[in-house]
Amino acid sequence: MVGSIESARSKPYSNGAHNGFEQKLDELRKFIGKSEGDLLKIVGIGAGAWGSVFAALLQDSYGQFREKIQIRIWRRPGKPLDKHTSEHLFEVINSREDVLRRLIRRCAYLKYVEARLGDRTLYADEILKDGFCLNMIDTPLCPMKVVTNLQEAVWDADIVINGLPSTETREVFEEIRKYWKERISVPVIISLAKGIEAELEPSPRIITPTQMIHQATGVPIENILYLGGPNIASEIYNKEYANARICGAEKWRLPLAKFLRQPQFTVWDNSDIITHEVMGGLKNVYAIGAGMVAALTNESATGKSVYFAHCTSEMIFITHLLTEEPEKLAGPLLADTYVTLLKGRNSWYGQMIAKGQLSLDMGDSISGKGTIQGVSAIKAFYELLSQASLNVLHPEANKPVAPVELCPILKILYKILITREQGPQAILQALRDENLNDPRDRIELAQTHAFYRPSLLGHNS
Repeated sequence: MVGSIESARSKPYSNGAHNGFEQKLDELRKFIGKSEGDLLKIVGIGAGAWGSVFAALLQDSYGQFREKIQIRIWRRPGKPLDKHTSEHLFEVINSREDVLRRLIRRCAYLKYVEARLGDRTLYADEILKDGFCLNMIDTPLCPMKVVTNLQEAVWDADIVINGLPSTETREVFEEIRKYWKERISVPVIISLAKGIEAELEPSPRIITPTQMIHQATGVPIENILYLGGPNIASEIYNKEYANARICGAEKWRLPLAKFLRQPQFTVWDNSDIITHEVMGGLKNVYAIGAGMVAALTNESATGKSVYFAHCTSEMIFITHLLTEEPEKLAGPLLADTYVTLLKGRNSWYGQMIAKGQLSLDMGDSISGKGTIQGVSAIKAFYELLSQASLNVLHPEANKPVAPVELCPILKILYKILITREQGPQAILQALRDENLNDPRDRIELAQTHAFYRPSLLGHNS
């Protein structure tokens, strides 16, 4: 199977590939100031699909250099697998000869047999050590070094990867700050989180995960970066071609982009960290609606394209509010939106809600999928764009209105998922509303008026 761990390890690295990774590792170690015999310590915080895959990619590429680097991942202990998940995991193991052989060789297979029979309970941190992410059971990873004690995981880490949902980032990093009080060196943090919070006082603004980390820990913002792109975690691990962009201060983003780059994983770099983070959160909003439309129209290509026209026009409208040069974000935003609509968990969530297979009362953390970040993003964007202080001129009514009044898809998603005033069918009613502005008009309005609000991303006017 392409990208399987066992097959990769049964074919040793060619000298060129091996030396290439070692050279990149040596360059980063030198840049950070590591002496001979001093391990470069990297830890992933949070073991969702993308966080686990990211740590596994590093482990696959650099894990063989044990005298130079240590790669570990932290997740909370005590999360049990239900019987259905244990049974499915057993099927996955037995369908992959390489994985089966590896577990037998490590004397780890018996516990999966016992769990399949209902004779024991497996835990998420336990299976992660064997290379199984609870949110991505169908894609076995390489074995991982798992730490369940947060202090042990982070206290002397050189590079910390934030793989937590945005809704958990602040709380966990406030705890981490306690363990860094005695640190002399400042760690580097790479955030993978796609989500935002809205802060309404003293003036409306967006708070992103990198800003949450900065506020929670006091780590200088130049040491905090964001990495994101149009990626599906399981496909990246199976060696599908992918790309991402690492954003932040030049000092760190350039050496880290080189370190993270792989033959099938292109990593570009950019200085505009906050805007890229916000765009990563924005596409999750509209992905949920896309899933609803797909389910309610029985996968009608026409229905989905009508929705796509309206949702992309709203995203373009919103980017004109958020950044002075929105055109630079059009490609990355649309690419990230496209992949999320095709196979993302937010789109899947919208489908399940519309089909009645999930209930809103279940919350936005779904077993086997993780946190559906689009739900909190809908709330944040709606509340932010409802503020009268951000009023824009309505093209037809010729009067000031809050920006959200020109974003009917966002409004209806808020009523469906947050206030629950309406059911999923309401999104189709919104699309059929003859008063809905032509998407072209919304884009033209944004492009011909001075909509940019620097304060929304914390910039000075």
